[in-house]
Amino acid sequence: MERISHHGRETAYRILADDGTGPTTLCIHGSGGTHAVWKAQARLRGEYSIVALDLSGHGESEDVEAEPGVETLAAYADDVLAVANATGARVLCGNSLGGAIAQWIAIERASEMDLEGLVLHGTGAKLTVLRDLLTWLADDFERAIEFLHGDGRLFYDVAEEHRELSRAVMRDTGQPVVERDFRTCHEFDVRDRLAAIDVPAIAVVGEHDRLTPPSYHEFLAAEIPNCNRAVIEDAAHLAMIEQPRAFNAALTEFLDRL
Repeated sequence: MERISHHGRETAYRILADDGTGPTTLCIHGSGGTHAVWKAQARLRGEYSIVALDLSGHGESEDVEAEPGVETLAAYADDVLAVANATGARVLCGNSLGGAIAQWIAIERASEMDLEGLVLHGTGAKLTVLRDLLTWLADDFERAIEFLHGDGRLFYDVAEEHRELSRAVMRDTGQPVVERDFRTCHEFDVRDRLAAIDVPAIAVVGEHDRLTPPSYHEFLAAEIPNCNRAVIEDAAHLAMIEQPRAFNAALTEFLDRL
């Protein structure tokens, strides 16, 4: 893992593929995750350069004191921008909360990096979280984890080992940070600001995603001025894990277009 110091903390990141052509892509994980959700994108070595980070409080990155909502979103954006500028990344690829961060940077802070494109996967312009899930995240963390790992949520049809690894990562991240992530998602809403995104984008969704369904991505494709949509069959919220070849094909097609 590489590390970058900024804003009084260290953010960890990993270079998954470093010998490709075209713009470097920085991958941003979702709530309770780490950079490891993007490990299959290392298969693009030799084609494109891919970097993935751990947001503050996740994986090997130091935590930050921030209230859920805009304060946390801004802190996570600081992490992303620090790594983007350290690695020369010009494309942001975000899943779920990571997609919210990518949109936020494109709308609010695009001048702070040489941004050329957005890959918005399993995300939306508004990310309302089920009230019951917010309650479980606060009062019954294990129930929240099991809910998220039900069919059609994080995964559609994967081997149990993938679900168990995902559960373990969420437990390691810990209840306070995971709850902060989801409450930040719950407050996120840029539906009336998407026209401000002035770089090419692609909205990528698993066909069985019940957390951020295809309709969310139809909205992104309709409202962002230059945005296509791609549907990954036989996948839910984490299509880059469930169907890595199809996801990588959609990603490379977009990067080729750039």
